Amino acid sequence: MMEPSAEISTSVAPGAEPPLRRELRSWGRDLVIALSLAVVIIIFFYQPVKVEGTSMTPLISDQERIFINKFVYKFEPIERGDVVVFWYPLDRSKSFIKRVVGLPDDMVEIRGGQVFLNDKLLPEPYIPAESEDFGTYAPTRIPKGEYFVMGDHRNSSNDSRIFGPVQRKFIYGKAVFAYWPVDHFGSIPIFAETVK
Repeated sequence: MMEPSAEISTSVAPGAEPPLRRELRSWGRDLVIALSLAVVIIIFFYQPVKVEGTSMTPLISDQERIFINKFVYKFEPIERGDVVVFWYPLDRSKSFIKRVVGLPDDMVEIRGGQVFLNDKLLPEPYIPAESEDFGTYAPTRIPKGEYFVMGDHRNSSNDSRIFGPVQRKFIYGKAVFAYWPVDHFGSIPIFAETVK
């Protein structure tokens, strides 16, 4: 006696949604959730900005687009080597981007373009030879709650050598990621150098 062969029905029960449509609906829902989360993260944690000027070249170029993290300094301290965005001390309607060179209570001095912190030379591998400056800056103690900032393009930067240290309350972000132009796409490297 032959057993009846098993059959698989491909028909959809009346009123049921076809599998392809159900799958597309699921993908669509997941995509909307992912995009919503991305928008929330960008709006509340990261801010896209356009850099104007050449004071941070070659790390960051004029007209380059980057993301800054607006909340990182609520959870961790500002470190030497961080590239920060702050309100320009002489005109609070403008924002500047520079590298943190001196921390609170450091003694900063510049001799022939070389930065000394507490009488020790600060290694600065991020300064290309063509961007060096050979100026001087008299020994200055950085007050508590303030930071000495400088551009990487030393001979073309309006920085703490001119307007003095920046108060902590005016630093509102850290440069973390470049997205345009595409040849600069990627995280912005931080050189957390220590004095010898």
